[in-house]
Amino acid sequence: MDVIQQCLPRKNSLKRAERILGSLCFLACVGLLGMNVASGMSGKEGWQFGKAKVNITPMEPMWMSGYGGRDRVAEGKLTDLWAKVLVLKPKTGDMAILITMDLVGIDQTLSDSIRKRLADEYGVEVERIVLCCSHTHTGPVVGMNLAPLHYLQVERVHQAQIDKYAVWLKSQVIKSVSVAMKNLSSGSVSWGTGRCAVAVNRRNNREASVPSVRSRGELAGPTDHDTPVLVIKDLDHRIQVIVFGYACHATVLSFYQWSGDYPGYAQMALESRLPGVQAMFWAGCGGDQNPLPRRKVELARHYGERLALAVESVIATQELRPLAASLESRSACIPLPYASVPELSELRETLDSKDRFEKARAQWLLSIVETNGGLSETYPYPIVTWNLGDQIQWVFLGGEVVVDYALRIKKENRGTSTWVAGYTNDVMAYVPSRRVLREGGYEGAGAMVYYGLPGPWSETVEQRIMDEVTSQLSEGDDESTDRQK
Repeated sequence: MDVIQQCLPRKNSLKRAERILGSLCFLACVGLLGMNVASGMSGKEGWQFGKAKVNITPMEPMWMSGYGGRDRVAEGKLTDLWAKVLVLKPKTGDMAILITMDLVGIDQTLSDSIRKRLADEYGVEVERIVLCCSHTHTGPVVGMNLAPLHYLQVERVHQAQIDKYAVWLKSQVIKSVSVAMKNLSSGSVSWGTGRCAVAVNRRNNREASVPSVRSRGELAGPTDHDTPVLVIKDLDHRIQVIVFGYACHATVLSFYQWSGDYPGYAQMALESRLPGVQAMFWAGCGGDQNPLPRRKVELARHYGERLALAVESVIATQELRPLAASLESRSACIPLPYASVPELSELRETLDSKDRFEKARAQWLLSIVETNGGLSETYPYPIVTWNLGDQIQWVFLGGEVVVDYALRIKKENRGTSTWVAGYTNDVMAYVPSRRVLREGGYEGAGAMVYYGLPGPWSETVEQRIMDEVTSQLSEGDDESTDRQK
């Protein structure tokens, strides 16, 4: 059985697989380092970049996010949580700021506050600042993200901690951007795409049967195993930053210890084997994708090693494609309609519900009605696109986007040179495709209660999102053609 293609849940087999992976990673790194010396011109120069990272692990026990069944604060730390910054400044055009965070998500209010502060301080357009969350389920509650999930459980003292952490997180991110800005240096940017077969479509495969089904090559449902890789080198052709993405939930672990889950382990593996490199992870459209099997630390480490190996393989074995020093951006907040919005009387009746999450959502929505005078029939959904070097189309979508979006956007555009991130700028809910909406289930409708939104999305949301993405990418292609003329 090929250890790169198979997940081995038995303890002894897993340890053997990890030893083999470690050897492969070492060989990949040897090749990587040799390649860096021999082919220093793998990226076009003309870029400036700055990097920084800051520890965002809570300094005291506080409520964790990601699972509704939790009933107490964190009890320790497995790994640290990080916010990492990459500033990119092309020779033509304005700079852009990419921030990745080991967090389950971020709400619109906190995200807007951070991005506006940075835009004002550095004269950067808001659309050129993106906040990407890894969606680890062993991180803290962040601001009002998933608020109804904790609304009735969290006592005032814990809510005060949550509020305090959001303020502290903002200050840490802003300080980290300041460090990156002060250390701008010249370099080059290049890219490639690998493959990592960790994700499993959780809607189409029973968790308990995944090992046997995988061994027979019979896993069902759509997946996206592409692993985009962006490499930033200094003028001495040494790698300084590696940015990579993958479409899969960070839900291996579910205990009461802080952890970056498998994306955290992937970043740690890259940084430990390449001292001085800053590894940054962004989550793709993995709303319906899980790492299976799960629930063991050794599995989180194993999946992280596999993802790190996929990234290293891109750098070591592919001829990375250089990016010209240009970065164009576009953005919009489009109104996404709900299928229906409850009446005030319905919300009041739900206050007597025995389902504590339904009750919490009703209280949450009633507080919005009291503040705003009613409930909106739409949600302002954020979409940002970057065009890097007239090669990479990078699409940043809010929410927990299902894999259908990435597959469709890539098919209708540039394939593996179109990158699609989810969990960006505002993680307000699951974002199902029309197919998933019609099928129903957790991602289709059930999860909306935990995010506090009034009801399922309208079946028009997929096309509305696609229309805006297509418009932004087409505008970028038109401008690129004009420049080439």
